[in-house]
Amino acid sequence: MKDKVAYITGGTKGIGFGIAQVLLKHGIKVAVSGRKQEDAEEAARILSEDDTRVFGIASDVKNFEDEKAAVSEIAKKFGRLDYVIANAGLGIFKPVDELSLEEWNDMIDTNLSGVFHTLKASVDELKKSEGYFISISSLAGANFFENGSGYNASKFGVVGFTQAAMIDLRKYNIKVSTIMPGSVSTYFNGNDPSDKDAWKIQPEDLGELVVDIFKMNPRALPSKIEIRPSKPNS
Repeated sequence: MKDKVAYITGGTKGIGFGIAQVLLKHGIKVAVSGRKQEDAEEAARILSEDDTRVFGIASDVKNFEDEKAAVSEIAKKFGRLDYVIANAGLGIFKPVDELSLEEWNDMIDTNLSGVFHTLKASVDELKKSEGYFISISSLAGANFFENGSGYNASKFGVVGFTQAAMIDLRKYNIKVSTIMPGSVSTYFNGNDPSDKDAWKIQPEDLGELVVDIFKMNPRALPSKIEIRPSKPNS
């Protein structure tokens, strides 16, 4: 994995940032994106002061042209792209009769269309490197719950999309997986991570899982992975 290049969307905090930290420790060069350039640059600075190994870039995954430009800049800076982790996402939790059209569209456009935009923008580079694409879905992509209609729809869609893309891209020696976390200690949905979240999956745990996936024998493909806290909150 040393000196290979990873692109992580939504990498300025939370799961994406935790994955970036672990990948850097394993010798992988990392590009992280966020909607604001200053946030992406600050995340990159915190990750490493060595700007030959980390790159912060602005991109809104809802906009395909943003993702095309981001991938182009990453390939220009690092000369290649081996791993793409489509992590950017948001959640709005309301009863379906109270969920606005704007809120529905924000979730579908970010969580689902955004994953498509990221893969569409990066697939040519992944064909060159025979690389790996990972989407970050959720256990909400398999389990529905009250007030989750929009979020469930987007994450069920991510799982189905990624599984079909896996079949489409195997012939190019591109591996595709989706990771479906349960409760994770992040800033998601207004949470402020603290000691109260110690029972949850930590972002760096997901980073270690990603590394384990990359290390697997090339003949093996873990196409869909559910991960949850080992113990419930007590």
